[in-house]
Parts: sequence; structure tokens; C-alpha cells
Amino acid sequence: MIKTVTMNPAVDKTVEITDFRIGAVNRISSIRLDAGGKGINVSKTIKAMDGSSIATGILAGRSGDYIKSYLDQMEVENDFIFVRGETRTNIKVIDSWNKTNTDINEPGAYDVAEEDLSLLEKRIFSGMSKGDILVLSGSVPSGVSKGIYREWVERGCKSGVKVLLDADGELLKEGIKARPYLLKPNITELESLLRRKLKGINEVVSAGRSLLDNGIEVIAISLGEEGAVFIKGDQTIHAEGIKVEVKSTVGAGDAMVASLALAISRGYSFERAAALSVAAGTAKVASAGTQPPAMEDVLSFEGQVKLNYVK
Repeated sequence: MIKTVTMNPAVDKTVEITDFRIGAVNRISSIRLDAGGKGINVSKTIKAMDGSSIATGILAGRSGDYIKSYLDQMEVENDFIFVRGETRTNIKVIDSWNKTNTDINEPGAYDVAEEDLSLLEKRIFSGMSKGDILVLSGSVPSGVSKGIYREWVERGCKSGVKVLLDADGELLKEGIKARPYLLKPNITELESLLRRKLKGINEVVSAGRSLLDNGIEVIAISLGEEGAVFIKGDQTIHAEGIKVEVKSTVGAGDAMVASLALAISRGYSFERAAALSVAAGTAKVASAGTQPPAMEDVLSFEGQVKLNYVK
């Protein structure tokens, strides 16, 4: 079983504007609406890659109804709790002329009570047992403790659940303390955590290996167009990036997490997990909006990924 948790989901509104200008009137050429939020994106990608998961988290208002209906239509199993307020809408501005992607994200207009968190925790761990996979990713609503992921990682680990953590800032810093099975920061998040710039693959690898000392088993560091670094035990792989026309960068990291969750659940080798992860991220970048990448595209890119073993 794979479960994904999205504490702060969103309706993603992707608009295309040719030659987007600040302080000027801009004309939209196309609009696309998707159910978004990092965990939701992971579940959408797992579905697109012929896998299954249960998406859970917090929804509110009419936008929350839209997201649930969207997932139901996609046949993505879901078990969200509803709270008072309104789920946020995030605007993604795509300018193909200037080759830019601009995100305008709302904070989320709802408060989460302690009883809501207790109910959600029950939903998350209901039916989960040793060997199952739990994906904790993305931000949390205002007022929710930054230690929430640490608490859930601890509970998951005690039950033998493999927890995959993809977070930023204090959520990441606190979550690491509980020793998740897999950690997936991007290069910016890793530099922020370490409070220093990392120059070159060797410094990235060294930084990643230092995190293994915290008891984490797998580190996956996404590097944008330069691919990703994967570390497990004494094995380190740099999977080179693949050049494609960028249609949307939103959800690329989530596609990587989705493929890693699938690879772990299916018992794939470390090498195939790395190649599949970069292939999924690449296929997502080549897809519009926050729609998941097509399976045939993922498989096509998988065959193009070059793996370099790092000593």
C-alpha cells in the first residue's frame, strides 16, 4: 500500500501568456485547471504509471469539492477530511515566449483544529502495516506545528512503514530527526538546510552522504536540468538530466517521488529506481500544467537516462 498526504492542497490554475509583463495588461491564451498539492501530484503520477495509492489530507469548501471530484474521475482512491474554510487556488503563469514559469500561491484560507489533526492521523495510519509506503510532502496550513511530519515519521517507523519525506524549511529540518526511510530535497532545499552553497556534484554527494549519518536509508537530490543524485548505503549514482522543451516545472519533483515510491513497492533495483525517477521528472517537465506525465513518455525517457557511479 502507498498513501500520500497533502496538508495544503490547491486548485492549480495554469494560464499561458505570451510575453508576460509586470505592470502591464496581459492577455491569457489558454487556461487549465488541475487538482494540485504535492501529495496529490504524487498520487496522480502513480495512477498514470499504472500503480495505485490512497490520497489523504485536508480539503475545504467548493475548491475542496472540486479536488475530490477530480480525483474520483481519475479513479485515484482518496480519503480526505473536510474542514471549514476554503482550499486555496494557485496560479501558474507560463510564458513560452520568454521561457518562464511564474507561481502565485495562496496560503490557504482555513484553520485546522486539534481534533481535525487527530482524525487525519487516524485516516493516515488506518490499515497501514510493515512494508507499506507513506509519502509526506509539501507545506502545512498556518497554525499547524512544523513538527507534525516528525511525529508522523516516528509513528510510521515504529510500525515498519517506509516513510518518504519531501518537505522544506523547518518541516524538513524537524522531519529528518525522526529518520525517514527516504529523503528527497531539491538542491535549493538542501542548501537552505545546510546553510551553504554546494558547488559541483562532489559537494552535493558529500552533503547527501552526511545525511545518511542521521539514519536515513536513501537520499534523492534533484538538480533540475542537471538530473539528480541518488545515495543508498555505499552506492551513489548521478543520473544526468535530459534536455526537453519545458512546458511546466510544477510537479516535476512530485513525479520523481511517485516513481521512487512505485520502485520501492515493486522491488526495483537501485539503478532502475534512479533512472525511472529522472525519467518521470523529465516527462512531467515536458507536460503542460500539473497533469501527470504519460507512462509511454516515462518509459521512453527511462531508456535515455545516463547513470554515472560516483565514488
